Amino acid sequence: MNQQLFRLLTELSSHKWLSERIGSFTKSKASRRLIRRFAKTYGIRAEEAEQPLDAYESLNDFFIRRLKAGLRPVDPDAASLVSPVDGTVMGIGSLNDGLRFIVKGQEYGLDELLHDLPMKDRYRCGYFIVLYLSPADYHRVHSPVAGEVTATRRILGTVYPVHERSLRLMPKVLSRNERLITCIRHRFGMMTVVKVGAMNVSSIRYTEPLRVRLDRGEELAFFEFGSTVVLLIEKEAFAFRVGLEVGSKVRVGEALGYWE
Repeated sequence: MNQQLFRLLTELSSHKWLSERIGSFTKSKASRRLIRRFAKTYGIRAEEAEQPLDAYESLNDFFIRRLKAGLRPVDPDAASLVSPVDGTVMGIGSLNDGLRFIVKGQEYGLDELLHDLPMKDRYRCGYFIVLYLSPADYHRVHSPVAGEVTATRRILGTVYPVHERSLRLMPKVLSRNERLITCIRHRFGMMTVVKVGAMNVSSIRYTEPLRVRLDRGEELAFFEFGSTVVLLIEKEAFAFRVGLEVGSKVRVGEALGYWE
């Protein structure tokens, strides 16, 4: 498929009303019969799910499944930034002095990503990491640090897919799609967790009730179908762990980097 056709088909299929209709079907009891096929198609490890497949009321219920206790241990180093999701690194590096970073050849600015949230300047010359969740991944989001939630914001937008090809060919997907943003103050400074919706995502929801104080690895939110998480980290005395790069697979609770 050429680039022009891919962009056209993506534009036509990325209207919010279409995602909402698909989302409605996945929440219906009629979708329940697709659970086993979905799990087989994407190679999902059903034995990790909190409940047996037949216990889920709909495809959406299975998609937002919790895992059995103890399957995602949190790195014991209190100075570590841990992965909030199971996923694949799609971008990693430093923000420049202009608060901009590059993912798949496209440049993003924090003004585009965060809109009017006031803490953008904190991340000047800081760090970012983009984590993509495929349909096969566990789709709950956990806190990457222990700290206090200081601000939240939902920014409405489109529902483009967020896989590698879309990030490369569609303009500014991460800053055009719907986003749910959480700012957390922790012992080493501030960080922001940007949860980016995608095609067929009917919602991005906080786990209720959203607590003001979070522990590392504590459940924070969940996606209903495909998604991406962007972490923004202040510059001060932080470094990503050696070997973490684009294409690396990560799991909830695994160390992404460390503060000194």
